[in-house]
Amino acid sequence: MYIELESVFNNEGESKQFDYNFVIDDDENIASPVSVQGSVFNKSGIVTLSAKAEYDISTVCALCTAPVRAHCAVPVEHILLNFIGNEDDYDKYIVVDDMRLELDELVREDVFLAMPSRFLCREDCKGLCSVCGADLNIGSCGCNKPADTRWDSLKELFEGN
Repeated sequence: MYIELESVFNNEGESKQFDYNFVIDDDENIASPVSVQGSVFNKSGIVTLSAKAEYDISTVCALCTAPVRAHCAVPVEHILLNFIGNEDDYDKYIVVDDMRLELDELVREDVFLAMPSRFLCREDCKGLCSVCGADLNIGSCGCNKPADTRWDSLKELFEGN
């Protein structure tokens, strides 16, 4: 979605509201369209974008492969400039040199930056047994895990006392 911002940049106190949905196709974990609500406003000559992006996640737990479903809300906050004087400040602001902002790409980037690197079904997920593959959240597996032979000399040291 493009937002025309010329009137906002040129008039102090001016604002534009937006409320729309778009689809992120390149991530199979995002299970719903992204709903974006917010505004762009000029307060004392500073143009600010303030919005919230909401969507649903559907994936599997990184430790036990149980289904994970969650509703996510990501704040989208940026200061907009129509030109930038100092190249060092380029990373701090969004430059809108033609007075049109492509909002989908900006929101998409914020959604991906806010997304965790892995999803868990719960905070204390115990995962799967590395030997038999049993879900340790349900109970202990009872399989005989092979002992790590690297610790044998230390074990002998303690058994000798």
